[in-house]
Amino acid sequence: MKRLLVAFAAVAAFSAHAADPVVLTVAATPVPHAQILEFVKPALAKEGVDLQVKVFTDYIQPNVQVAEKRLDANFFQHQPYLDEFNKAKGTHLVSVAGVHLEPLGAYSSKYKTLAEVPGGANVVIPNDATNGGRALLLLAKNGVIKLKDANNILSTTKDIVENPKDLKFRELEAATIPRVLTQVDLALINTNYALEAKLDPSKDALVIEGSDSPYVNILVAREDDKDSEAMKELVAALHSPEVKAFILEKYKGAVLPAF
Repeated sequence: MKRLLVAFAAVAAFSAHAADPVVLTVAATPVPHAQILEFVKPALAKEGVDLQVKVFTDYIQPNVQVAEKRLDANFFQHQPYLDEFNKAKGTHLVSVAGVHLEPLGAYSSKYKTLAEVPGGANVVIPNDATNGGRALLLLAKNGVIKLKDANNILSTTKDIVENPKDLKFRELEAATIPRVLTQVDLALINTNYALEAKLDPSKDALVIEGSDSPYVNILVAREDDKDSEAMKELVAALHSPEVKAFILEKYKGAVLPAF
């Protein structure tokens, strides 16, 4: 009888352990990344994955904390940014899946079109290499400036070869740019930060990237963790028809599914 009770207890303990959900911690910027992750939490819970979303408002710590194994994954960046981060920091983070596109746009609280922006205007762009270059490419595509290489995503203000309006460029951390929108003439803003600032990219942007933009936002993890079962479940949830419908309905074209 004693042996039977011990065996029963062991089986019960194993069953309880097997039923425990797998915890998956993912860093994300608030909008739309964290919102999309929160949307898939119930579906993941049914698959035995406890998705814990850690919200960040900067572009540095999410990668640092995944690399240091303090978090399992992050969801906030595009591939060009990840490539530049890995190169600069010596990390080896990898893309797990593409999820959505956030077109970058040019905004102004003073002018309705780029043509109205006057000579000598103050322009702010993101200070990280990829988004700064992305901002300059958007302006070049719309004839505001001319760059040495119109296809170089890492272009800087030093690569501007023609600036007919003598625009004055200043670089700021991407997250802070919406806060200075009323203080400058033109601001190049990432859609996630535009949405947080209650801007409507489809209506408020003077110009905005098209759906052919290469800057798809990706789920990122360490190489040793990218193929875990929990990560596969997360990718499946993020690529579901329900998520596609959620993105289209909630963001009205300001965010586009990339799957």
